[in-house]
Amino acid sequence: MYKLIYILFFFGMLTIPQASYAQVDFNKTPDDDLGIVEDKFQELFFEALMHKGMENYDKAADALQKCIEIDKNPAVLYFELGKNYMKLKNFGAAEVALKTAVDKAPDNEWYLDELYGYYVSQNELNKALNTVKQLVQYHPDYKEDLATLYVKMGKYDEALEILNALDASFGISVARDILRNRVYKATGRAKEQIENLESRVENNPKNEANYLALIYRYSEQGKKEKAFETAQELLRIKPNSQVVHLALYKFYLDKNDTDAAIKSMKIIVQSNTIKPDAKLKVLSDFVNFVKLNPKYEQDLVEATALLDGTSDAKTLTDLGQYYNQKGDKQNALKHFKAALKLDADNFSLLKTVLLLHIDLNKFEEATAMSANAIQNYPAQPLVYLIHGVALNAQQKPKQAIETLESGLDWIVDDTKMEADFYTQLAKAYTALNNSAKAKTFTDKANALKS
Repeated sequence: MYKLIYILFFFGMLTIPQASYAQVDFNKTPDDDLGIVEDKFQELFFEALMHKGMENYDKAADALQKCIEIDKNPAVLYFELGKNYMKLKNFGAAEVALKTAVDKAPDNEWYLDELYGYYVSQNELNKALNTVKQLVQYHPDYKEDLATLYVKMGKYDEALEILNALDASFGISVARDILRNRVYKATGRAKEQIENLESRVENNPKNEANYLALIYRYSEQGKKEKAFETAQELLRIKPNSQVVHLALYKFYLDKNDTDAAIKSMKIIVQSNTIKPDAKLKVLSDFVNFVKLNPKYEQDLVEATALLDGTSDAKTLTDLGQYYNQKGDKQNALKHFKAALKLDADNFSLLKTVLLLHIDLNKFEEATAMSANAIQNYPAQPLVYLIHGVALNAQQKPKQAIETLESGLDWIVDDTKMEADFYTQLAKAYTALNNSAKAKTFTDKANALKS
């Protein structure tokens, strides 16, 4: 008996509701020849579970068919058979088996749920609708499935009716709001969408999320003043609100109230409640603003420092590009290197960092980083060139020649880069007092440049 319990547990039988397999009495005392039959049934059933656990779905289905030949009454046999046929992509047979299981045990939620899942997977929406209507009686969660099906079928009024009822009973949920917004978008009911959000704000004025959703929809529909007024109302009700500044920051910039915008921006980047990605979007916006209004650069520096190391590759890259365009290569390199730590597979970013090391005469760092880059990107000639340049700058001409000659093999249809390789080779041979070789490569470089 313990061995049987172990097998049941290992192959997932215990996940089947008690009602499903109670019809099969594996503990019944054998009675003459009937005992032999029951032993055979039991053996085949466990064989089916074993094969299913090993993903041998065809063998599992065969064993279940033999069980049905012995006793066609237990609904669990058809339930298991249907699941195996689904794995085998024998969808017609799966439907027949699952419907048989439901017919034999119409009150079994698990069988209905499996049949419902089958209809959804096959996009048989009408059959799925009929099945989920039966499931609703077991759990209210199925009402969300029902609403989803109505949306898929274009029955938007029915979907909204269910969503409204669920919101009234259980409160607002993100998942239902996503579905609700799909309905509004599909039907163009912008006015109704706004009214729904306005009623939420009125009924629950302390909920920041309701205000933010309303602000977003006002902005989306071009009602900028209404959005701004709503943000100010939220700030009046909750003067310590931080999330409201996500909206106010943009409004202040649009109204050319830069001081207020900067104040909101600094509240955002210091906030413990605002998510990092939202902070970084605001900071990225401010980088673009400062490009056009450089007198606010110090505020950008302060805001960047306030992030306390929280950032992402894109924002750091934006900051690096900003400083690079200003000619502040030290600050540019600092931000590009930080970005590269977060996006190590970005070759374009790596190239920028390597070139900045050369520009700033950081030849030891350039040598180490480019050597590592050669290992990771052996078909990229640029990393060989940078490595050669750095070695030449450190008076290591023999190593430079070895690297540069290796890199030449990877150049394809790039005469400018090839000329740069020859220039560096000429420089290396000059350092070795090999004037003949140096002249050969200088001539090659000049020929390509001309």
